[in-house]
Amino acid sequence: MPVIAVIPARYGSTRLPAKALADIDGVPMVVRVWQQARRAASIDRVIVATDDERIAAPVRAAGGEAMMTSADHPSGTDRVAEVARKVRGEVYVNVQGDLPFFDPRDLDALVAPMIEDRTLEMATLATAISDLEEYRNPNVVKVVCAASGDALYFSRSPIPFGRDVESVPAGALRHIGVYAFQRDSLMRFTAIAQSRLEKIEKLEQLRALENGWRIRVIASHSPSIEVDTSHDLDRARRAAHNSMKSEGRA
Repeated sequence: MPVIAVIPARYGSTRLPAKALADIDGVPMVVRVWQQARRAASIDRVIVATDDERIAAPVRAAGGEAMMTSADHPSGTDRVAEVARKVRGEVYVNVQGDLPFFDPRDLDALVAPMIEDRTLEMATLATAISDLEEYRNPNVVKVVCAASGDALYFSRSPIPFGRDVESVPAGALRHIGVYAFQRDSLMRFTAIAQSRLEKIEKLEQLRALENGWRIRVIASHSPSIEVDTSHDLDRARRAAHNSMKSEGRA
C-alpha cells in the first residue's frame, strides 16, 4: 500500500488567522508545503486536508489534491485520520502546513524506519539548538531522547536543563512537528483520550508517550523556518525573496 503525506490546513489558525493562505513571494504557504512534499521520493500521494474551500482552491489550481474534512477536529492529527479512513495507505505522514521550505529528504528519513520496523508506532523530526533565546522560548518545543533514538519527553520548557543557565546544553534538540504513523497506530492514537501531560504542555505527542508508545526521533537534514507568528512570516518572505534573487529570478 502507498505512503501518503497529508497536510492538515485549517482556515482559523489561532496565532495567525488564514495562515495557510499567507502569501510568500507570490505563492500561498500551503501550496509551497505541497510542492515540497511531492518532491519526497518515498511519498506516493500528497493530500491537503482542509475545512475551507478558500484553502482547497489554490491547491487545486496549482495541480494538487485537496480533500474537504470536518471543521470540528481538535488537532491536525485527527484531520489526518479522517483522510486515512477514506484513503487506504500503509504509512501516513502528517506534514505541518507552516513549513514552507522543509527539506523533502526529511520525509524520506521519517518513512524509512516505519517501513523497516512495523512495530514502530511513530516517528518525528528534531534539530540541534544552539541559540539560547530559542532554547528558552516556550513556543519552541524541545525533546530529549534515549540512546535508542526514541523520545523520552517533549516540553516547552528548556530540557535538558543544565546547571549553566547562560548556555545551551550539549545535545539540546528542537522538535519539528512532522510525524509518521503506521495506519493502525494513527487510528488508535486518535481514539485515545487526551492525557494529563498533553493537557498541561499542550503537546499531543505526549499522549503517545504516556500510553507507552515508541516515537523515533530523526535528525532533520536541513531545518527550515516554521511559521507560527507574523515575525516568522516576515522571515519566510525574506528567505523566499533572497532565494529568488540568488537564482536570478527577482
